[in-house]
Amino acid sequence: MYIEQGFKGELGYWKYLPIPILFFGLMGLNYLVIEVMHVDVEALMASQIEAKGKNLFFFENIVPFALFLGALFFWVKYIHRQSLLSFTTARKKIDWKRFFFLFGLMGGFVILSIGIDYMNSPQNYELNFQLVPFLILMLIAVIFVPMQTSFEEYFFRGYLLQGLGVIFRNRWVPFILTSVLFGLMHAANPEVDKVGPIMMVFYIGTGLFLGIITLMDEGLELALGFHAANNLIGALLVTSNWTAFQTHSILIDVSDPNTGFSIILPVFVLYPILIFILAKKYKWSGWKEKLFGKVYPLENNENH
Repeated sequence: MYIEQGFKGELGYWKYLPIPILFFGLMGLNYLVIEVMHVDVEALMASQIEAKGKNLFFFENIVPFALFLGALFFWVKYIHRQSLLSFTTARKKIDWKRFFFLFGLMGGFVILSIGIDYMNSPQNYELNFQLVPFLILMLIAVIFVPMQTSFEEYFFRGYLLQGLGVIFRNRWVPFILTSVLFGLMHAANPEVDKVGPIMMVFYIGTGLFLGIITLMDEGLELALGFHAANNLIGALLVTSNWTAFQTHSILIDVSDPNTGFSIILPVFVLYPILIFILAKKYKWSGWKEKLFGKVYPLENNENH
């Protein structure tokens, strides 16, 4: 069982405090500065991009997540004395086939959906392809976007999910709490300011979806694949001047953001379909117990 893998490390509840306090402290400070000082995030990003260029701006904003990921791995391995394998999955080895299956499935959906929208509403897009800047973007994105998405998955669906499960000895508290916290982490994103608070429905809904597939599949492989595909393909294929990622993508979305179908589709249509496909493929069962049941210490609580 994935949450129970947390018992394989040296516990000590205090050990679960420094990383979340530091990370959420930085996120909270960022949000507080924006709100108190009435920072125009879109204008600030535009000025930074004009001064530095899109690729350098993108690089500077995504590299810290690689440092966060390294720090999290160090903390888990040397402070908790837990193996990165048990931090990743309840299986005997990491199942990369799971990762690439959902990476391909989600990547295909993103490409197909953008392609259909481009054909139906070409006026909503500008062709932005420039070979050299795009190749530089691709190099940065292929290396660092998976690190960014991996940090978020290992932190929320790994560290917090296992830690809260060990502390509360149940599954529903970490499942709900990590999903809400995942959504709140994006509160300072320019998308929320542009679209409105309803954007949080998408972020929290995505957190719930990722929590479900992690708990039901007893590992992070599927969540890692989904998140990497969503962010990587998006960064390369299409961006806009009001999103957190502004890159030398192939297309620029110049349409006005809306709060309707684009938000409802993933949360209430796409995610249930993906859950159905994954449940059939991997023969998931015991839904109530895996999502809301109790967490029991492992019989053999040895360090791995």
